[in-house]
Amino acid sequence: MLQQALLMDLPNFNFEEKLWQRGFRFVAGADEVGRGSFAGPVVAAAVVFEPTALALSSRAFGSQKGANRSLVQINDSKKLRPRQREKAAIWIKENAYSWAIGASSVAEINKLGVGKATQIAFRRAIAGCELDIEYLLIDAFYVPYLRGLNKRRQKPIVKGDSLSVSIAAASIIAKVERDGLMRKLSRQFKEYRWGKNKGYGTKEHREAIKKYGTTKHHRRAFTTKWQDLLTTKWQAPIIDSSFSRVLSDA
Repeated sequence: MLQQALLMDLPNFNFEEKLWQRGFRFVAGADEVGRGSFAGPVVAAAVVFEPTALALSSRAFGSQKGANRSLVQINDSKKLRPRQREKAAIWIKENAYSWAIGASSVAEINKLGVGKATQIAFRRAIAGCELDIEYLLIDAFYVPYLRGLNKRRQKPIVKGDSLSVSIAAASIIAKVERDGLMRKLSRQFKEYRWGKNKGYGTKEHREAIKKYGTTKHHRRAFTTKWQDLLTTKWQAPIIDSSFSRVLSDA
């Protein structure tokens, strides 16, 4: 059993292990990043570990709370520092049985809405694993229209990226990928500081939009609504349900 499994506040393989014991070999964890951003794509990832990962991860993770910084830390990507995520992403890609990343562009988000675009990103990531995935662990909600993965073969887990190693691993490689994309875009659009805020609606990003306007990389539904609120001189923090994640994580 993993040492980290004894630490209840860290992800473990408990969900995966129960499914492996039931005969499901290819169990994928999936998560997304960027859903609540003002700019840039939504990026999803899927990661498949085999039961042998239990032994590998025990050596690589240790307790995750010790002072040994050579150990890999697998957790909700938002709880890790950039260098920790990058190190973890390398380990995940080297040790997972399969992994893949899928994205939906800003054009797709503007056309379909962020909800449907996010589902497309998930489907692309899962298809990219090029495996007959037998069961899907996913953060918070079902993904429709997955061949061979109906609702009986999916388990949405609230705060799954804090509970399942597979979901946490997916959150890490998705975030590392998206952060890299936003840093590249930031070189062309320096005014918006996307290398720092990753496209989220931080104060500096909102101030840049007020000063310079929007770009083709901005999402109309988010920025138009926010700008409409400005024109009505409503200056309170954005806290309604559709913006609940926009200002939370950069």
